[in-house]
Amino acid sequence: MAPVAAEGKPPRGRVALFRERVLGPQFTTVLQHPGAFAWNTLKAFRKNQGLLLAGAVAYYALLSIVPLLILTVIALSHFVDQAALLQTLARYLEWLVPGQSRAVIAELSNFLAHRELIGGVLVVTMIFFSTLAFTVLESAMTVIFLHRLVVRRRHFLASAILPYLYILSLGIGLLLVTLVAGSLQAIGQENVELFGRAWSLHGVSGALLYLLGVAGEIFVLTSVYLVMPVGRLRVSHALIGGVTAAVLWEITRHVLVWYFATLSQVSVVYGSMTTAIVVLLSLEIAATLLLLGAQVISEYERLGRTAAKPA
Repeated sequence: MAPVAAEGKPPRGRVALFRERVLGPQFTTVLQHPGAFAWNTLKAFRKNQGLLLAGAVAYYALLSIVPLLILTVIALSHFVDQAALLQTLARYLEWLVPGQSRAVIAELSNFLAHRELIGGVLVVTMIFFSTLAFTVLESAMTVIFLHRLVVRRRHFLASAILPYLYILSLGIGLLLVTLVAGSLQAIGQENVELFGRAWSLHGVSGALLYLLGVAGEIFVLTSVYLVMPVGRLRVSHALIGGVTAAVLWEITRHVLVWYFATLSQVSVVYGSMTTAIVVLLSLEIAATLLLLGAQVISEYERLGRTAAKPA
């Protein structure tokens, strides 16, 4: 039997119920006024000094990325071939630092070739530097989600342990991605015979690898929005921020690749510092979009609190 609407109220469809229960009542407001929502998000991002926060996150990410990669490869090389790990890192570092993944992997390989010189003090130092970016990112999220901090505060031990747990999770994710990428590359070397002709699966393999990268990007961004802010965040809200940041970064990444390949004269200006400058610029843009996605979630929650207030 069809559900009977309450007296004086029209029946509500399943789509409307899904929007309210999963996406929240503010989803309809965003659909009706997307321009106003985007403008309010940018104003709030500017008010929170988002560009300044992104610069701090990018600077500490630059200090953290090489120690983090070294520790990850050393740990995972006990389970997977080191060459396969470096190949996977080179592919997906291109998503983070377009055009500079080869330089980063070259420095990483040079360090790993002399891993016997790594002492206990150096390991502790690398562990410390590898967590700096997560610590600063948590502080930046605190500024954006200030309304959550007023309601609930995170214990200092949780903040201290959180970066190490997240690094462990990223290492496990890299291990799984390496295994899956190896399988997809093996598929790309196969052929399919149809109607007397042989069709290579190389294009299919490349498309699957790209989709794997996009899905991994959205998953990592969503997990950041779930873990870093204080308090409990709805998965649907975190996914909205993750998809927003991923789409913006994909557009920006392709623009950066085109710019550095055609118009950029950065190597003439900075010389031997080119790699560091380009990596820092890419990380700052990525951090800006990451925090902008967080601001989208914060503004979305603000709309939810406004809609929840009685008239």
